Amino acid sequence: MKHIKYIGVDDLDIDLFESQYVVPEGMSYNSYLIEDDRIAVMDTADRRKADEWMTGLATALDGRQPDYLVAHHMEPDHASLIADALKAWPEMKLVCSAQTAKMLPNFFDNFPFEERIHIVKEGDTLCLGSHTLHFIAAPMVHWPEVIMSYESTEKVLFSADGFGKFGALCNETDDWACEARRYYFNICGKYGAQVQSVLKKAATLNIQTICPLHGPVLEGEAMAEAIRLYDIWSRYEPESEGVLVAYASIHGGTAKAAERLGELLREKGAPKVVVSDLSRDDMAEVIEDAFRYPRIVVAAASYDADVFPPMHDFLHHLQIKNYQKRRFGIVENGSWAPCAGRIMREMIGSMKDCTIVEPLVTIRSRMNAADEQQLALLADAMLA
Repeated sequence: MKHIKYIGVDDLDIDLFESQYVVPEGMSYNSYLIEDDRIAVMDTADRRKADEWMTGLATALDGRQPDYLVAHHMEPDHASLIADALKAWPEMKLVCSAQTAKMLPNFFDNFPFEERIHIVKEGDTLCLGSHTLHFIAAPMVHWPEVIMSYESTEKVLFSADGFGKFGALCNETDDWACEARRYYFNICGKYGAQVQSVLKKAATLNIQTICPLHGPVLEGEAMAEAIRLYDIWSRYEPESEGVLVAYASIHGGTAKAAERLGELLREKGAPKVVVSDLSRDDMAEVIEDAFRYPRIVVAAASYDADVFPPMHDFLHHLQIKNYQKRRFGIVENGSWAPCAGRIMREMIGSMKDCTIVEPLVTIRSRMNAADEQQLALLADAMLA
């Protein structure tokens, strides 16, 4: 990018992104500077990195005065420093959607935004000189106020949270998809229809570079692969053949049954089997795998006339992420009154286009020979 400069920052001290997603490789808060007759700052950063971002922006400006601050997304990890920047450069205008303008008082008390705001909508443009920004409405990707912008000279899409990933840029690897997948399904996964709408708009543009608000700038084959995966993910289609076995076990009996089922699936030719312990494994990773594969078996103990809470939490996560188009198997455990299967069946029943295969396997405390035969039948049914 000839006249577009990266001015974002890495956060290596954060432990939980959005207070729920583990980020051992940190996070990047991306923003960019477009240098032309008029200068545009593209988003800010999280307040955790306020001093570093403000200093970096001042250094990049080198005494020049910015004309515009474009706010694509009001989430605090990108917009916390809007007021700071507007105070530091009093002539700078804030470019944003009407919905963003309504949200500003929620985050910045008593700041006089009124005379500083330039509202844009779908189809509007902003000329900077030889560069022109074309604005694209992207509501619910993944907040309602989101806009994206396309710079038509250098053919760059500023994609807000779209095409983002977990991880600081200083820790970036060649495997974009792994942490981008976990990011997508946990952050944007509910809103596949809205992502599809934006992809259709993007398909009409000659995009050479994607600049997201998290993760690396995407170009060439990496960009093409990211778009391909986003199309699969946002249509709720499985990405890879395989089976996820997700279990929630209290005293180990359910765990042994789940592990044995995993062995049976492999013996019967499943190309990939992932067995996950919902009490210990990262929930976001298991959600990622649930969307990645077309088949899933849930195995859980009964608990308080319901289902063991880690399984309830997992299925609730799937419900609120609009999980759909998958094939389920169920294994329940209960020493005297098994009920986990009924609860899991009800929760799965609320998910669109999800099929439950038989048999529903019931274990009483510990797996026996008859139970193993039922698990073998379930494995056959899952792979049919």
